[in-house]
Amino acid sequence: MPRDDVGDTPPERTAHDRWEVARPLGGTSLDGVRMAGFRDRTGSGLDMRVLPQPAVIVVIGLGPDPVTVESAQGHRPLDGLVASLSPGPARIHGEGVECVEVALSPPAAYTLLGVSPLELDGSITGLDDLWGRHARLLREQLADTASWQERLTLTDDFLRRRAEGAPPMAVEVAAAWDAIVAGRGQVRIDDLATSCGWSRKRLWARFSAQVGLTPKRAAMLVRFDHAARALLAGERAGHVAAACGYADQPHLHRDVQALAGCTPGALAGLTTSNET
Repeated sequence: MPRDDVGDTPPERTAHDRWEVARPLGGTSLDGVRMAGFRDRTGSGLDMRVLPQPAVIVVIGLGPDPVTVESAQGHRPLDGLVASLSPGPARIHGEGVECVEVALSPPAAYTLLGVSPLELDGSITGLDDLWGRHARLLREQLADTASWQERLTLTDDFLRRRAEGAPPMAVEVAAAWDAIVAGRGQVRIDDLATSCGWSRKRLWARFSAQVGLTPKRAAMLVRFDHAARALLAGERAGHVAAACGYADQPHLHRDVQALAGCTPGALAGLTTSNET
């Protein structure tokens, strides 16, 4: 579950000192969906801070023991979880972790999750709370399958079935999200509204309902994601602030504190193997 692994497209199977990572050959069948299988090769305990990122993260646990989510809502053991775009300060603890992790873009999440994104904002939700018996059946199928490629294919098939007949995100909202991502979060909301032919008020309402964040908050999140990756890679905060479009270093500090619950210096000191 290293943060910098999800969504990359190296060979089918890679190994870190700690994590075995498997990715689907040929990618996935749905746009905006990325997935990987993870297994803790060392068996050591997991203690991982959850960082916001511009994707909804679905984790399907395969091991015999649940992971424990520690957040403002308390401690909760979960066999599977869904982390919203901005889940708030949280940590995940676990032993012998083995799972399939799926990253969903907001348009894919809107179609596949089956709930309004507004219900997920600021939280980490149990997967069974969203998908009920379907989540339990999928978890049982994956646990009974030894091959990572078969597991990833089963997950892809499951998501494809959920997409059949599900409502798509409004074209204008999806285009606004794509523009925010393409601009690395450095966009003007008025320009987004003009480009889709809506008023600022209408864009704000429709975008918030279908993405789960306001356009301004979404831009802040995308900008933060680029900054967080740069800080984790060892770049200096002053350089990151300038490169990622912050007004100054204090602006970067405020955003990192608001989204990650720590300072840029503290974030830079974290290892990617302990983040998701």
